[in-house]
Amino acid sequence: MEERLQKVLAQAGVASRRKCEEIILAGDVTVNGQVVTELGTKVNPLEDHIEVNGQSISSEKKVYILLNKPRGVVTTASDPQGRQTVIELIDVPERIYPVGRLDLDTAGLLILTNDGALANGLMHPSREINKVYKAWVKGNVKPDAIKALTNGIELEDGMTAPAKVRLLEKGELESHIELTIHEGRNRQVRRMCEAVGHPVKSLMRTQLAFLKIGRMRYGEYRELTPMEIERLYAVAGIQN
Repeated sequence: MEERLQKVLAQAGVASRRKCEEIILAGDVTVNGQVVTELGTKVNPLEDHIEVNGQSISSEKKVYILLNKPRGVVTTASDPQGRQTVIELIDVPERIYPVGRLDLDTAGLLILTNDGALANGLMHPSREINKVYKAWVKGNVKPDAIKALTNGIELEDGMTAPAKVRLLEKGELESHIELTIHEGRNRQVRRMCEAVGHPVKSLMRTQLAFLKIGRMRYGEYRELTPMEIERLYAVAGIQN
């Protein structure tokens, strides 16, 4: 299937769509050995040999996976300690990698892809993409704790941005809350809950932007639909 050259370059992770257009206009791109400077030139990424400044770009099929990560699985491509990785859960021939991270003990929604441009866009802090977590925490969560989480918590690495917090269920020994944040600090939800006196017992990410985990079982995965991919590009601020 033929696509515009700048789109192919962007999807290969060369740069943003606009920057790829500048690279083409500068004469830095060759297709099958011929310099191409015309924007909109159509190429087949699976058949044509494309180079940028003499370096061949990846022509493998772009893959977009939504995984319900189980607890106890590390969010890396490999692990020196020999623990199971999210890559080992997914059976695709392409080399994919996770977009962002979930802690070892955190379950839930994780995107994996080999589309570098999309991954970079989704992880850029300026996009402020919402992430929804459900947390089972110790103790009876009172309104003042909810207010503190909502307004922002002072952590060792600075004040957190305001969060959306819903109390789903409470008891004397354990409460169930939902938090929506857009930052991606290390173990942020756990540290926020700890700071208000309610350590997390169990944590799961249920939503990223518009994508929801739904009824997927732990370890289950599926490919994103073309419409979902288009929407993710829009969320990431990338023209597709």
